[in-house]
Amino acid sequence: MIITEILERNARMYGNDIALIERDPYHNIRKEITWHQFNHLSHLMSKAFQKRGIQKGDRVVQLMTNCIEWLPLYFGILRSGAIVVPLNFRFDATSIQHCVASAKPKIMCFGQEFIERIQAGKHILDQYVHTYIFWGSKDQCPDFAEHWDTIEQQENTLPLESNEPNLNLMDDAAIYFTSGTTGTPKGVLLTQRNLEHACYVENRHHFQTHSDCFLCIPPLYHTGAKMHWFGNFIVGAKAVILKGVKPEWILEAISEEQVTIVWLLVPWALDILFAIESRACKLSSYQLDQWRLMHIGAQPVPPSLIKEWKKIFPHHQYDTNYGLTESTGPGCVHLGIENRHKIGAIGKPGFDWETCIINDELSPVSQGKVGELMVRGPGVMKAYYNNPEATNAVLKNGWLLTGDMAKQDKDGFIWLVDRKKDVIITGGENIYPVEIEDFIQGHPKIQDVAVVGLPSQRLGEIAAAIIQLKPGITISKEEIITYCQQLPRYKQPRRVFFDQIPRNPTGKIEKNKIRKKISGMSESFQI
Repeated sequence: MIITEILERNARMYGNDIALIERDPYHNIRKEITWHQFNHLSHLMSKAFQKRGIQKGDRVVQLMTNCIEWLPLYFGILRSGAIVVPLNFRFDATSIQHCVASAKPKIMCFGQEFIERIQAGKHILDQYVHTYIFWGSKDQCPDFAEHWDTIEQQENTLPLESNEPNLNLMDDAAIYFTSGTTGTPKGVLLTQRNLEHACYVENRHHFQTHSDCFLCIPPLYHTGAKMHWFGNFIVGAKAVILKGVKPEWILEAISEEQVTIVWLLVPWALDILFAIESRACKLSSYQLDQWRLMHIGAQPVPPSLIKEWKKIFPHHQYDTNYGLTESTGPGCVHLGIENRHKIGAIGKPGFDWETCIINDELSPVSQGKVGELMVRGPGVMKAYYNNPEATNAVLKNGWLLTGDMAKQDKDGFIWLVDRKKDVIITGGENIYPVEIEDFIQGHPKIQDVAVVGLPSQRLGEIAAAIIQLKPGITISKEEIITYCQQLPRYKQPRRVFFDQIPRNPTGKIEKNKIRKKISGMSESFQI
């Protein structure tokens, strides 16, 4: 079923039920819309796009921070037959220009946070974009753009009927640009079938019913947050969009909105644990009994984190989710809420997915050996948009090469070792940074850690650890040295720095930024 048809069904079956809630703790604002309002708004948007020349297969850019209008706009673009192009709201002007030049959209929808970035490259954007639609304060609307409120008022005075095109499951639906943390962003082309499959995968993994409530914190431009929401969407269950990530705001939203499912990134889970440990947040102040599932994805999860979490929330179901933008987000591998004894693994193939771990010749490796993980299933992208060379490098006879190194244990569970490009080769030995990060993360004074390779004339590369301490905590050189001596000697970091760990909006450590930064830093100490 096309996901716009699922929305239509939700409006028919649950029209007066709440679909979306927006909580803005910065301004103490709360908004909500029903499934009927959600559906109606997406119809108005579709009509507006068609009147502005959009035809099936055209592209429309969506450049907005999370808000209650984000998802109705996304569905409105799909209804019109256009391919929706959500952009990372952290992209700078140059990255926005690159993505627009690649996708060649006719319309750009944007929020007021992006006016300067758009104006900086408008002479380039104008080569492709003929209409700009603005969301934000009317007095901030630039003269080159139409304001959505004006368009909505016009459309609401006219009949709702429109000539929306017939869509089928093999139609192109969306272009998601990769984060660009390791190079130029590539456009991942997804089909309607990819989006539909993501709904079924998430619901089969986490068993959402109409009575569930999902808390959405990560950016909606990314497949992770949206595809986890799809599990609620397919059963007409409500969701809360939270515009802020402080532990007290998260716990307040869960308590006041009776949230049952929360997807967190590792840093947010760590922040919540520290806030509870330091008594900055008192659990007795919140109603959390209905909260049944906490799951994490987008990055390797330290087992020590989950052990601490289960001490505080012993009744919680837990799941780890693995996926890529190229696999339509999370779910091609997942731990499963029934497999707490395997915390640390990313799990087994997800619903309707296959996996294989291979060597450089694309042949399967033996059980327990490290190789590259590849996946196959209905969620595999169609292609990198207009980039056959990059497509051919990762798609092999229907299989997607993930670029992640992994191994499989005797029970069939897959353990992520590291990104292929992040493996450190020191003195001929392979070091997988995640193994060192998981170990160091277990130190009670450490909030976050990243391990990268640095050039070494003698060894080729050496491991460097960047350590972020818990707030108000100090640590001595001797403590770190003693702690790391528990590792095999070749795995012990040779350089240690104290600094904040940079992560992108989806929680992934930005190791390129770390390498550049520490090349100009004086060492805190050396092991």
